[in-house]
Amino acid sequence: MSDIELLNQIRAKAAQRKKTLVLPESHDERVLRAAEILTKEKVASVITIGNEEKIRVDAKKIGADLQGIRIIDPDKSEKLSDFTNIFYNLRKHKGITIEQAKETVKRDIFFAGMMVREGMAHASVGGSVATTADITRAGIFCVGLKEGISILSSFFLMVFPNTVYSFADCAVNPNPDANQLADIAIATADNHKKLTGEEPYIAMLSFSTKGSAEHELIDKVRQATKLVQEKRSDLSVDGELQFDAAIVDSVGKKKAPGSKVAGRANVLVFPDLNSGNIGYKIAQRLGKAEAVGPINQGLQKPFFDLSRGCSVDDIVNTAAIAALMAD
Repeated sequence: MSDIELLNQIRAKAAQRKKTLVLPESHDERVLRAAEILTKEKVASVITIGNEEKIRVDAKKIGADLQGIRIIDPDKSEKLSDFTNIFYNLRKHKGITIEQAKETVKRDIFFAGMMVREGMAHASVGGSVATTADITRAGIFCVGLKEGISILSSFFLMVFPNTVYSFADCAVNPNPDANQLADIAIATADNHKKLTGEEPYIAMLSFSTKGSAEHELIDKVRQATKLVQEKRSDLSVDGELQFDAAIVDSVGKKKAPGSKVAGRANVLVFPDLNSGNIGYKIAQRLGKAEAVGPINQGLQKPFFDLSRGCSVDDIVNTAAIAALMAD
């Protein structure tokens, strides 16, 4: 399977779900073009955030058709007062004033976050202009972490000709502890199934397989594996496993006989950001895999971050993934 085939499948599945997405950065022409494509292909219903007159002028300049796209101006929205009060109550323990809360939720990405929180949209995709730090703050402050999940993390879909793997966490958390690593594994497994339709088999990766070495770094992976088993007995997980034992059947049988995961893993959880980031880039550059992501996870509802160098297609594909991951 190519990345194009996978993404086309995701777009088609997303269209069947009829979700509503908010794209906050409508002052970016890439966002307006993406909104048009998402609407015309019926991938999702689209809401944009900003000054309506300016958005329509900008759209006309670039020839973007906004028919069927809803535009909300935070300054004029009847929800501004409600959002201000909700956000104030969420953050007043940090010393925020009601005036500061109002100015914050008037920002497009925070207004989008409040819309997702309050059920006016199923998901949001931003970051073509805003920094990752700002998108992360808006997501955590407004949408909040999913119950039972301790950390915001990310994963990549790594698309090879005959296989799709999920690699995590390769972009966000430098050194997760055992509990956080377990939550990353759980979130990635659930999302792998949503996006690929495959049953997840989780390998908790290390430089050791089943006691072939001893070190405190391995202890963390073993502890995380036990926590996944305790939290989600329905998931197939094993660790610690070396990369080859996780994905090569003959090696898995030799190094981890009797394992339900060894040799067939499709969800690969790296112990830290060093290994995860290096690992996905090796797979991408030397293994010729197509890397789709990073895809944020762990929040109550999808609130995704884009690269500021993203293309229109990147926005459309990320939005389709968000629609498919939304409850």
